[in-house]
Amino acid sequence: MRIEASDLDRLRIGDVEGSLSVLGGRFVVGASFRGAEADRLLDELHAAIVASCVRLLSRIGWECRVEVSFNVFGDRGSIDILAWHEATRSLLVIEVKSELPGIETTLRPLDVKVRRAAQLASERFGWHASTVSRVLVLPGERTARRQVERHADVLRSALPQAAREVRAWLRKPSGRIAGVLFVTDVQHAAIKRNPSSVQRVRRPVPRSADRAITSAGGADPA
Repeated sequence: MRIEASDLDRLRIGDVEGSLSVLGGRFVVGASFRGAEADRLLDELHAAIVASCVRLLSRIGWECRVEVSFNVFGDRGSIDILAWHEATRSLLVIEVKSELPGIETTLRPLDVKVRRAAQLASERFGWHASTVSRVLVLPGERTARRQVERHADVLRSALPQAAREVRAWLRKPSGRIAGVLFVTDVQHAAIKRNPSSVQRVRRPVPRSADRAITSAGGADPA
């Protein structure tokens, strides 16, 4: 057999998949392009989205904490943004993604974060929440929107509120919400998806709170 003989150059993918399936295995093909540089750019984009969300929320009366880590009885992780609205005692868990590679790897950790959020908020910040909501935030660009559309059925079940509903709720929280928000107001980091491209820095433009909220969504995910 060519696999056993290490004769890999002439192997077909179907042959490898068949051989591994007999053994209960799975064949996965991966590709990368300038991996370290691409990861760095995605990290910068993630940080820029977090910063944009914090600015937006702060303008309309939310208090924010970023990178709130936890390790409680086997549940561990880090909440990208934990936001608190004092007047309504609303607690918001924001999961920020620079892209949406998979649904399960996004929603399952988010469930854990929401489950632990109220306790974390109370113990660390003295925030005693009446409700805990969740919002998935993505960059308002074509790739992220296509990824959301591709997984629309699952996302509607887990995060049913569309962007316009999320924006309205952020201005005036009432009850719980679970939705998706696209952020287009990502200042200080106009980062290209192509790792070889030149990065540009844009000068921040002042705007009102309502205008910032409006610019944060664009078209709804559903």
